Amino acid sequence: MTRHRYLNFVLLNKPETAMGTVCCISKFATLNYVRSRPFSSFLPSHPFPSTTSTNFSLASSFSSSVTLSFTWNDAIGISESQTDTQDRSRYLQGFFNKVQLCNRGSEKQSEFLPFVVEDHIVGFIHNGFVEHLRGFGDVFVFPKEKFNGGPNGDFVSLHPMLKTADERTSAVGYVVQQLGEERIPGIRNELYPVTSSFGAPIFFSLERAAAPYFGIKAYGVHMNGYVEVDGQKHLWIGKRSDTKQTYPGMLDHLVAGGLPHGIDCQENVIKECEEEAGIPRSLSVKAIPVGAVSYMDIDGYRYKRDVLFCYDLKLPKDFIPNNEDGEVDSFKLIPVRQVAEVIRKTQFFKTNCSLVIIDFLFRHGYITPEYHGYLDLLRSLRIGDCS
Repeated sequence: MTRHRYLNFVLLNKPETAMGTVCCISKFATLNYVRSRPFSSFLPSHPFPSTTSTNFSLASSFSSSVTLSFTWNDAIGISESQTDTQDRSRYLQGFFNKVQLCNRGSEKQSEFLPFVVEDHIVGFIHNGFVEHLRGFGDVFVFPKEKFNGGPNGDFVSLHPMLKTADERTSAVGYVVQQLGEERIPGIRNELYPVTSSFGAPIFFSLERAAAPYFGIKAYGVHMNGYVEVDGQKHLWIGKRSDTKQTYPGMLDHLVAGGLPHGIDCQENVIKECEEEAGIPRSLSVKAIPVGAVSYMDIDGYRYKRDVLFCYDLKLPKDFIPNNEDGEVDSFKLIPVRQVAEVIRKTQFFKTNCSLVIIDFLFRHGYITPEYHGYLDLLRSLRIGDCS
């Protein structure tokens, strides 16, 4: 490792863990420091520089509303194609590409203003979207106005008259309603907590579809449901309904969902297990929390800062999932090694699912230190603000 890369590594990984840097910046740094800190320094290292430009071009064109037309037979055919896993110098490249799909837009961070509540940075709002909010001066305070022109630089905040969480929820909810589907598509009438970090006090609650437009941290749960057959692990994979507003028809986890206000992670897993796969509580309570992944993705006015809590659940061989909410078209039980090939070679999976499954591949020994880029890829799974 060169001296330059070593110094960069130290900067990125102090204190203690790779995820610690971004956590500490968000929780303790001044607004000026956050504004001046180069976003690109948090992006994952890519040990395959000869393909970087192509991959970022591909990533920048990907959208959650894009419908990819493929069948289970297409996915299975690709998964069964021969791959030389002995080529340790190139094997991880396809996984790095999927990490990049979740971490786009680093060069556009300067276009966003911090969103501050009670002196805490809770989000980031694009300059263009700020213009849509200017008609609501009784809800928001904008840069260089009398309430927030202090020494910490420009930021957007809530009007000081909005003192309680309920008042803020109601006021911002009204704004979201007035902006409507034209400005914030996919409104679900589901609230996400707005907080500076997981477990910290909740300042107010925000419509789920609006979360990336205000750049707040959003949390979710993803569960790997697996079965062992003759000593070989298989993953249950779902194919999303073609009518889903986001990522229609794409491959997905057996169970996954956002973490709304008022429910903890374990109970949310149990609820999603029943709704999405018909898994009874007697089985779902055995789901094991195994960590988290995080990413930061900028797409137009949207700034996604997501943390996904990962769970594993070993299921009985005779269990057959059954979707209860109409959001999944069908399920397939696929050997883990073949799932890995689909992730490496295609964009069939919903983008953030790839991160959680890559984490599963690490933890279950499918990706080993002998592969070139092992530590860079491992670190990149938590490149977002994992706090």
